[in-house]
Amino acid sequence: MTPRTPDTDQIAPSTRDRWYHSLYVQVLIGLVLGIAVGHFFPAFGESLKPLGDAFIKLVKMIIAPVIFCTVITGIAGMNSLESVGRVGAKALSYFLLFSTLALFVGLVVGNVIQPGAGLNIDAATLRADAVTDYQAKAHDQSIVGFLLAIIPDTLLGAFTSGQILQVLLVAVLIGVALATLGERAARITSMIGELGAVVFKLVEILMRAAPLGVFGAMAFTIGKYGLETLSSLASLIATFYLTSALFIGVILAPVAWTAGFSLLKLIVYLRAELMLVLGTASSEAALPSLMTKLEAAGASRQVVGLVVPTGYSFNLDGTNIYMTMAALFIAQATNTPLSVHDQLLLLVVAMISSKGAAGVTGSGFVTLAATLSVVPSVPIAGMALILGIDRFMSECRALTNFIGNAVATLVVARWEGALDKDRLRRALG
Repeated sequence: MTPRTPDTDQIAPSTRDRWYHSLYVQVLIGLVLGIAVGHFFPAFGESLKPLGDAFIKLVKMIIAPVIFCTVITGIAGMNSLESVGRVGAKALSYFLLFSTLALFVGLVVGNVIQPGAGLNIDAATLRADAVTDYQAKAHDQSIVGFLLAIIPDTLLGAFTSGQILQVLLVAVLIGVALATLGERAARITSMIGELGAVVFKLVEILMRAAPLGVFGAMAFTIGKYGLETLSSLASLIATFYLTSALFIGVILAPVAWTAGFSLLKLIVYLRAELMLVLGTASSEAALPSLMTKLEAAGASRQVVGLVVPTGYSFNLDGTNIYMTMAALFIAQATNTPLSVHDQLLLLVVAMISSKGAAGVTGSGFVTLAATLSVVPSVPIAGMALILGIDRFMSECRALTNFIGNAVATLVVARWEGALDKDRLRRALG
């Protein structure tokens, strides 16, 4: 049985005619109230951090069951295992191409606009200890370590580790096993489908707390860092947001158009989830809802189940733009010359180090530390310059990552012939 996919933009069918029952409106209200409370009552706003943290933990709690049920029922329902490999190959090819493009765009815009030029900061005067924790986490990142981390210690350990790729691996293996057993495993597949229906209903229930979570997260951000923090490094923030918008409008929009849908209409369709990502600065907060919405828009369960979770680790367009741009900003601010060779090395290292970053708050900063540690030309202590505004940058990273993965899923579904154009047209219309 295929689990019903609820429309998370509405609380209940009977209340659709009431604007204030829309999840999008409620999240928007929570966002605005959070900014107001954080600005006018900073101490109180900072104390509301547990509200945002609790909501994100609630969502992360349900991510593993969502992926598990969706992927297993999807693979078990495929005509052949060859289809699984084909979808995976197409998705990874797409991720590699557009992640590299994002890195290149950040590099080009950073060189053209040069947001750090003229600051003339002496790197020796910066507090290197301010980024020590991020350096320690960055040292744990390596290609071999990342690949080994995909394999859980135990079968059940994947569900307690919080690692999306571990759950995805287990789900793919079980789905393949069920598919090869055929009719003998029909009862188990049906039971997992029934469990999926319960899981998606639970997602619908948890989304009721989204406005409160966004309110707490935004109140904390503004209360702790203050709106005045934005003015100190406004050039970098503005350049990063502008570059992300450029990437979405100039690169992703034509890709969506060639795949037969409007990116602007897709953004409007996902408006509630985007507000949720903006308020919590975490793209993971909207992962279950994204899977629900894309399937409701006509993408097959099989493609959604494979592409979305994988994209959350391998298709981080916003994080990639941030890494090359932030590295250039630090070099420019500290008057550190970077040759073409240095910048190409930066791009290659960032391409590798970004692949294991999860779509959660602060991951971009850790990945930046991992990149700079391998490119000694740029002083890693310079990260202290952008530590105070990283939270504001994280919001844009998460939004760009989220939109990039939504587009990727629909494009791969179109390539695979697994996209219902009529349903997509109705959903986006």
